[in-house]
Amino acid sequence: MKIQHIFFDLDNTLWDHRKNAYLTIKDLFEKEEISLKFNIDFEEFHSAYHDINERLWEQIRDGEIDKEYLRKHRFYDTFNRFGVDNLQLSMYFEEHFLDKILNHNHLVEGAEYILEYLKNKNYKLHIISNGFQEVTERKCILSGIDHYFQTITSADSVGVRKPNPEIFEYSFSLANASKNESILIGDDWIADITGAQNFGIDVIFFDVLKENKSSENLKTIQHLLQIKEYL
Repeated sequence: MKIQHIFFDLDNTLWDHRKNAYLTIKDLFEKEEISLKFNIDFEEFHSAYHDINERLWEQIRDGEIDKEYLRKHRFYDTFNRFGVDNLQLSMYFEEHFLDKILNHNHLVEGAEYILEYLKNKNYKLHIISNGFQEVTERKCILSGIDHYFQTITSADSVGVRKPNPEIFEYSFSLANASKNESILIGDDWIADITGAQNFGIDVIFFDVLKENKSSENLKTIQHLLQIKEYL
């Protein structure tokens, strides 16, 4: 069967979450004069936040915590690492982070070009995201890529997250797609690649962090334009 449906992960596959989050936190950090008040270096703060946030998202993915826990703890735990135990300040960061991140809408290099290329080849394009429902669609709209997608699925609308097969089932039903004519492109080895393979569909691993993972017949890219080698 010829591939007809392409399912993309959103964050760090198309929408540059790492860059947009960095810029948003930097804005908040400077506005609240955190360096001045607490003598914390921004790069060290951001590095700690990144590690804590990644770990919390892994726990959400694995069903160990819910999104309320993540929202309460990612900045609180980061500030705590620098000896600042201030729930009010950390929740201020959390609330403004989710709001302000949408002021930054950098896409991963090559994203718009490759979407246009795939659209022109008449592929049907879809999003499956583990992000929050209220943010996922706005990211697509504000970055100007929403018109490329026939369906957008985020974990909140299903109640489970990748790699749980239910989210793939839901998205495929929404897209009216069959497994043997579909492929998924994503950057998260467990959520995207293992999840999609276990569901029974082909994958392209966007190895943006150069993890050099391997499995049988794995299609791997390190830049989005390399998708042209496969599709």
